[in-house]
Amino acid sequence: MTLPRSENSQERALLVGGIPTGVGSWPGTDPLEAAATIIGELPALPHLVELPERGIGADMIGRVSALLVDLRFDSTTRGYRLADRRTNVSRRARDFLQADLDALEEAWETAGLAGTGHVIKIQSAGPLTLAAEVELPGGHRILTDHGAVRDLSESLAEGLSRHAAEIRKRLGAEVIIQLDEPQIDTVLEGALQGPSILNTIRALPEPDALHILDTVINAQSAPVLLHTCASRPRLTTLGRTAAAAISFDASTITTADLDALGEIIDSGKKIAPGLTPTEPPAEPITWRDVAEPAARLMDRLGFPRTTLSTQVLVTPACGLAAAPLPWARKALALSADVARAFTEDPESWEPR
Repeated sequence: MTLPRSENSQERALLVGGIPTGVGSWPGTDPLEAAATIIGELPALPHLVELPERGIGADMIGRVSALLVDLRFDSTTRGYRLADRRTNVSRRARDFLQADLDALEEAWETAGLAGTGHVIKIQSAGPLTLAAEVELPGGHRILTDHGAVRDLSESLAEGLSRHAAEIRKRLGAEVIIQLDEPQIDTVLEGALQGPSILNTIRALPEPDALHILDTVINAQSAPVLLHTCASRPRLTTLGRTAAAAISFDASTITTADLDALGEIIDSGKKIAPGLTPTEPPAEPITWRDVAEPAARLMDRLGFPRTTLSTQVLVTPACGLAAAPLPWARKALALSADVARAFTEDPESWEPR
């Protein structure tokens, strides 16, 4: 396994504030069209697009089967489970990922980015969410078996490292890795069900959760952004990880979260609040409507608004796979406009 990395200034410089990026998923099934769109709309930090509409093996969980080392998934009526041999699911996942990488390489070259060292973001479900979602061959969740959780975390850590290295080689690019942990709240609260309604799974202690996350994060030679779309993001826990940045749906932040969020920013970590709606709003909105909650948040935290340009990235609230394509494009354009406003003079914005 890769030894824990020592993050240097060059690595930290890859993850900068005042820029827009996407969360990961996108509507449609055409990887080349999606790659070209993302590179065009998010030139500062494009990402490897996920297209879950293609079905099994292309969704957030199934896709990881293409990344794991010496582990693979099969499908069940409830989702995915570990398999002891290569399956149609793992083949589909690898085929989809290969098609996505080929499309990205073509779009990268067309945009004139090949060999330039430009930065790209890649995404993967994180170890806690995988352990919560994927079953052991006997039907219990991986989370119930400490040894299986360890094997999964180490396999994901090595697989992500190899995946990032392949992208660096193919594109001549630098890489940022995003870990998606939508199930982190459920895991820490003990709210997962087992194979039957009578079978519950105990809460995972926070120190164990941090160890599992950092097993994956510290194995990477790239900065890691830790993302959750949970309705109540566990910011205190997320901030204690080795991740260089924390991403969350900005609409979920309450007064109770302010201290934890302030500590994250004080520590030098970046934040990537999801500001742009993932669905078309009832009334038209402007960049100002999207940007002002972030400015007010800085005011409440006691940070100067210039922090928006140094430590804040702008994203949609979550993935855009379920959005109508016209709105998905609009959401990225709004995110770009907001990020541009963050780098200009947010202190001068008049209250509305």
